[in-house]
Amino acid sequence: MTDHTTDPTRLTDLTARQLLAGYERGDFSPLDATRAVLDRIEVVQPLVNAFVRVDAEAALAQAEASTARWRGREPRGLLDGVPVSVKDIFLQRGSPTLRGSRTVRAGGAWDEDAPAVARLREHGAVLVGKTTTPEFGWKGVTDSPLSGVTRNPYDPSRTSGGSSGGSAAAVALGAGPLSIGTDGGGSVRIPASFCGIFGFKPTYGRVPLYPSSPFGTLAHAGPMTRDAADAALLMDVISGADWRDWSQLAPAPSLSAALTEGAGAGGAGTEGASGVKGLRIAYSPTFGNQVAVRPEVASAVRRAVGRLAELGAYIEEADPDITDPVEAFHTLWFSGAARLVEPFGAEQRELLDPGLREIVAAGERYSALDYLAAVDARMELGRRFGRFHESYDLLVTPTLPITAFEAGRETPRGSGQRRWTGWTPFTYPFNLTQQPAASVPCGVDGDGLPIGVQLVAARHADALVLRAAHALYESGAVPRLPVPGPGATPAGS
Repeated sequence: MTDHTTDPTRLTDLTARQLLAGYERGDFSPLDATRAVLDRIEVVQPLVNAFVRVDAEAALAQAEASTARWRGREPRGLLDGVPVSVKDIFLQRGSPTLRGSRTVRAGGAWDEDAPAVARLREHGAVLVGKTTTPEFGWKGVTDSPLSGVTRNPYDPSRTSGGSSGGSAAAVALGAGPLSIGTDGGGSVRIPASFCGIFGFKPTYGRVPLYPSSPFGTLAHAGPMTRDAADAALLMDVISGADWRDWSQLAPAPSLSAALTEGAGAGGAGTEGASGVKGLRIAYSPTFGNQVAVRPEVASAVRRAVGRLAELGAYIEEADPDITDPVEAFHTLWFSGAARLVEPFGAEQRELLDPGLREIVAAGERYSALDYLAAVDARMELGRRFGRFHESYDLLVTPTLPITAFEAGRETPRGSGQRRWTGWTPFTYPFNLTQQPAASVPCGVDGDGLPIGVQLVAARHADALVLRAAHALYESGAVPRLPVPGPGATPAGS
């Protein structure tokens, strides 16, 4: 392993847990790590356009305070001194939250933190900046009228995915080991897959949200990290209770502690094993031939499934008894978009992303009965997956059927698809059902673009998803992907 004590610039390679261990030993300080991350942001921002705002002065002040606490052997929390970025959907005290929109005014007090951001502060994290989002997080790629196009670290001509694309690109490029994103239809898992990092969508309500999302209970918040262990650590922080979200779940045991506990938290009742040994895992490569998956993606996912078998899981190729719920998802998603812009006047609406205006118009045409019919379809989908997980602890699918395509487009050129949901059929069903789901890197295609495998469990079995993902990392099954240097084509070129 590289000696990071003599080369502080290499601190950007470390996970959050490695940074914390280094602080504890006195090898380096939070100030060293924060300076390295800020230097890295200067290098990668022209490459991918991952940040909308970086407050170096505030970050360095937080890092200095953390360094003093570590020097006194009195760290404040689980993430004291760890650099973290925040998607520009979350409120952050002292920083405008513009949500990728020219309709939001930057002026004002901005004197409140979202629950997850408040928990980060309480645990001593260093907040380095806000990351990019499509306007109001409406689509599965990251570009907006306000901040332009966010690009893929492995090929800047390709998209980072979205809507948490800035967070994914930042983590992939070493611009902070941790970020928090939102996921309403795959918005953590999609960019995690495209950018080769770990992304986790917890059970709805596990991470409190405020203000509530216009997309309602489809919207989750979750960690975007280098590995599953860092995600569990971040979850232990951001899942802390907050009275502003009445739909939050009751506090849960530490997910970090659960990474190596015995199996048996899932639906099939296996007990006493560690990692994935003894788990019953359903492998659904195409959702019953409903999804066309690129051969290179299918091969990489199949290899990851084979590794789970080698680790002691019982694998069965099995498809959930579902049909594509995209129409129900569209009804709920487009209605949320219409509600979001309902107060806007004509001038404000002209400032919106044209695609967002289109789904708003569609949402305005739905009736209350249409909406309730979509809720009924959602409930039935949840029932079917609940029954499925009576037999299987985990479901494994590709995260996406494709790898990253041309940046600045909602859909791949020549696909014939109209909306981003056309190429994300494995992600949005689990926002409808509110199940925990993660994307784990499992290889690259012939162009060197990352591929992700998705792990899904029954509602509330968050620990099971993280433990299985952690087993893949610990086994060496997750490839360490090469990251391009600063000489690549700058963003916007």
